[in-house]
Amino acid sequence: MTTVSTASRDRVPLLQKAAFGAGHLVNNLLPGSLGVFSFFLLTAFGMDPFLAGLLGGLPRFFDALTDPIMGYISDNTKSRYGRRKPYILIGAILSGVLFAVLWQLNPENTQMYNFWYFLIFSMVYLIGNTMFSTPLIGLGYEMTFDYKERTRLMGFSQTIGQIAWMIVPWFWVLIANPNIFETQAVGVRQLSIIVGVVCMLLGIAPALMCKEIDQTNLTNRDELTLKNIANNFKSLMHNMVLIFKNITFVRLCAATFLVFNGFQMVASFSYFIIVFYMFQGDYGAAGTWPAWFSTISAMSTAFIIIPVVTWMSNKLGKRKAFIISTVLSIVGYGLKWWGFDPGNPWMLFMPVPLMVFGIGGLFTLMMSMTADVCDLDELNNGMPRKEATFGAIYWWMVKLGQGLALVLGGLVLKLVGFDQNLALQSADTIVNLRLADIFIPATTAGLAILVMWKYDLTEAKAKAIKDELVLRRGEL
Repeated sequence: MTTVSTASRDRVPLLQKAAFGAGHLVNNLLPGSLGVFSFFLLTAFGMDPFLAGLLGGLPRFFDALTDPIMGYISDNTKSRYGRRKPYILIGAILSGVLFAVLWQLNPENTQMYNFWYFLIFSMVYLIGNTMFSTPLIGLGYEMTFDYKERTRLMGFSQTIGQIAWMIVPWFWVLIANPNIFETQAVGVRQLSIIVGVVCMLLGIAPALMCKEIDQTNLTNRDELTLKNIANNFKSLMHNMVLIFKNITFVRLCAATFLVFNGFQMVASFSYFIIVFYMFQGDYGAAGTWPAWFSTISAMSTAFIIIPVVTWMSNKLGKRKAFIISTVLSIVGYGLKWWGFDPGNPWMLFMPVPLMVFGIGGLFTLMMSMTADVCDLDELNNGMPRKEATFGAIYWWMVKLGQGLALVLGGLVLKLVGFDQNLALQSADTIVNLRLADIFIPATTAGLAILVMWKYDLTEAKAKAIKDELVLRRGEL
C-alpha cells in the first residue's frame, strides 16, 4: 500500500496525547464505577430489584437524547477559548462532584426517598458527564488530520483508558471488605468521593493541555441563541440525516454495534462460569479469580493488543488491521473452551491475549476511522465540521448496544436454564452457558468482518480528501 509520512505539524506532542488519554481514563472510570456501585443498591441500600433496574435503564434513555444535542452545541460554539475545551473543563468538574453526590445514599432512608434521590441526581450527573465526554471525543477527532497519527493518538489514549478496567474490578473487593469499610454503604459513599475527585482532576487535563483546531477557517456555524432554538433544532435534525446517509460511517457504527454487543452480551458469563463450573458454586473458593481475569484482560489490551493493532494499522491500513484483529479475537473466544479448566485455574489467562484483540482493536481503529469520516463529511457537505456530532452518534450506538446486550444477556441466561438460586447448576446448563459464551461473540464478530469488508476509506483516499480540504479552506 502507499506509504505517506506524517508531517511535523500533524504530530501530536506526547503531553497532549497523555492529557487526552487522561480524559479517556475518566470516560472509562466513571461508567465502570457506576456499574460496580449499582450492584450495591440492592445489597447495601436495600433497593427493590425492579426499582434498581429502573434506575439503571431510565437514565440511559435520557443520556441518548443529550449526546447529539451536546455534540451539535459543541460543533457550533464560537468562543475565544474554543469549541471543546470550555465544556470539557466545566463538564469534568460537574462529573466528579455529581458522581460523589449521587452515591451519598443512606440505608436508613425510605426506599422511595433513595429511589427518587438517585434518579434525579442520575439525570443531573449525566448532563455534566455528557458536557465532558461528547466534546472530548470531538476534540480527539480534530487534534490531527494525519491518517496514521490519528491511529497513534487513539491507540495511546485507549492504552491509558484501559487503566480504569484494571482498577474497577477491585472495587467489589474493597467495598465488601469489612476490614476496610464498616459497612458496604459506608464503602460506597466514601469510595465514590475518591473516584469523583480523581476523575475531576484527570478530566480537566485535556481542557488545559490539548490544542484545538484553528477556528479561523471554520465557517457556516449556526447561531446558538434561545431566540434561534427552533432553527437550531432543525439544523441538528438535518445534520443527523446527513450523517446517517454517510454509508462509510454507518459501516463503522454497525461493526461496532456487532462486536461490542456480542462481547457485552456474554461479559458476565465468564464470572458465572468461573464460579459455577470451575469452583462448583463456591464463591469463597472462586475468591479473586474473576477480578484477576478482568484485570489481566485489561492489562493485555493496554500493553499488548493496542500497540500491536496500532502498528498493524499503520503498516497494512485500518480496514485490514480491523479484520485481522477481529479474526484473532474469534480464535481467542474458541480457546475459552479449554481455558476454563476446573483442574488448573491458571489456564483462565491462556485465551486472553487473542480474545481481547476484538475490543482492544475495535475502539482504537474505529475512533481513528471516524476522524477520517469527519473529513469525508466536510468534503461532501461542507462546513460546519461535525466532529462532536459524529462522536455523539457513534457513542450513542455503543450505549444502545450495551443496553440491548444487558437485556439479551439476561434472556440467554434464562434460555440456557441458569438458576441464580442454585449453588450447583445442571451439567446441561453449564455446557450451554459455555457454548453461548463462545459462539455469541464469535458470530457477531464474524458479521462485523462482513460489514467492514468493503470499507474503502484508504490512506491514499484520506490524503486526497485532506489535500482538497486544505485548498478549499485556503490554508497553507
